[in-house]
Amino acid sequence: MPRRRFRLDVVKLFLWTLGGSILLLAAWGSVLTLAQGRISPESWQNLILAGIALGSVYALIALGYTLVYGILFMINFAHGEVFMWGAFTAWFTATGLDDAGMIDANPVLAFLLTLATAMLVSMIIAVLLERIAYRPLRGAPRLVPLITAIGASLFLQYTARGFYGSGVRAYPNFGLFSGTVTIGPVTTTVSRLMVILAAVGLMLVLYFFINRTRTGRAMRAVSEDKDVAAMMGIDVDRIIVTTFAIGGLLAGAAGILYTQLFNQVHFFMGFLPGIKAFTAAVLGGIGNIIGAAMGGLILGILEQVGPNLFLTGFGIPSPNQLQDVIAFTVLVLVLIFRPQGLLGRKEGV
Repeated sequence: MPRRRFRLDVVKLFLWTLGGSILLLAAWGSVLTLAQGRISPESWQNLILAGIALGSVYALIALGYTLVYGILFMINFAHGEVFMWGAFTAWFTATGLDDAGMIDANPVLAFLLTLATAMLVSMIIAVLLERIAYRPLRGAPRLVPLITAIGASLFLQYTARGFYGSGVRAYPNFGLFSGTVTIGPVTTTVSRLMVILAAVGLMLVLYFFINRTRTGRAMRAVSEDKDVAAMMGIDVDRIIVTTFAIGGLLAGAAGILYTQLFNQVHFFMGFLPGIKAFTAAVLGGIGNIIGAAMGGLILGILEQVGPNLFLTGFGIPSPNQLQDVIAFTVLVLVLIFRPQGLLGRKEGV
């Protein structure tokens, strides 16, 4: 027994040394970068705003992860593909409206129809996932639904490739979000501002729904104890389906907001944003709605600002190419120093 404790202490010491070394290198690189002054204040402002916009998209996707985990205590790794299906399917709606001249004639209605298509498709995919893939395995060990989710992710990816092709498609320009806007000392693009405001609005609606509606209270009751909730007359199956549907709606909205930042879709587009949104959910405390939103914003800012802040001072060329490294380094550090996340609670053993 003493030997086992010693081995565990050595592992913990190694992990903390690794994490501390990463943090020290990041701090040293930041000091060097700021001392050299190679990046202007306007560029820092642009990077921060880009990070907030991207983080807003991550936050919306992360909410889907955290809602499902809060109810079923499982990680829905197919959620990135739910995001992809909505955005990719809505491309056909947007293209059809563009060909019909509706985007030029009535861009607001065209955008709303495209957004509604994405949200509806993502919601349907999410509900079908729950009904076909997850509900039959509800009483199985946790590893079984996890493996099923990975299989469902691959199935949805390559089904989209079969239906829609493997090429990259450019979204039509709605014309609503062109140009820049100045608010006080801050200047940003209209598209970024729209993404931030839309994401914040959706998150506020979700927060109100969870905390102020009867269905939201039922969702919280089911997340606490399904058996007790069922004894109180709550239809647990309906609440679980509702949870997946809400996650799907948010993923579909995130897909359209994502296209306003990057203007393209393809069958593999859900993989990296899905993994990063999962990282954001873990960072904020998976199962915690406010934590997921906070984690998404923090990760987006770190991903945009981090490579330039941490690596430019070391003379590394093209640090922006290492954005993904920053994102997954954050995941490693969270798992080392605070595995329950910023706002999460330790699970009892």
